[in-house]
Amino acid sequence: MKNLVTCRVVGVMELTDDFLNEFNRYQVTKQVWYVEDKSYKVKDDYFMDDWSPERKIQVIEELRRCLSSGGVVVAAWLQKQLVGFANIESERFGSEAQYVELPYLHVTNEIRGMGIGKKLFSLCCQEAKRFGGKKLYIAAHPSIESQSFYSAVGCSPAEEVIECIFKREPLDIQLEKAL
Repeated sequence: MKNLVTCRVVGVMELTDDFLNEFNRYQVTKQVWYVEDKSYKVKDDYFMDDWSPERKIQVIEELRRCLSSGGVVVAAWLQKQLVGFANIESERFGSEAQYVELPYLHVTNEIRGMGIGKKLFSLCCQEAKRFGGKKLYIAAHPSIESQSFYSAVGCSPAEEVIECIFKREPLDIQLEKAL
């Protein structure tokens, strides 16, 4: 199935209000990573994530803003169905302007674990380099599964925690990936 998936950069005209209609964000989390006394630990924490139609519209609007400010959106399709997407902001930040942010990277629930996220991540790394970034900055979902993915693609704890990003989702784990 992985070979049937196509990944590419998306233009603003493709970010229609129905772009995420069939996308399934659903995720059950049973354990999470957290930081305590500067150490990473695991604890039980059961919750579900899902996106309402209103939340999907908010995400589409954020992706449009990303494009209008010079960022990049990439997406994956299985035939004509959207199965994953990610975006890179164009602004560089950090003490040496080394970071470029990866705000979103999602694969639809039904086909996670098939390499689609890795393809999207790789495309995002290429785009971040094009922007002059030295590192990707990721505020990653704390679930064991999400953290395993980011570890598998070479991410590590962020050397600098960017306060304004941390405050958006204080439970997320702040990561970076050297480009």
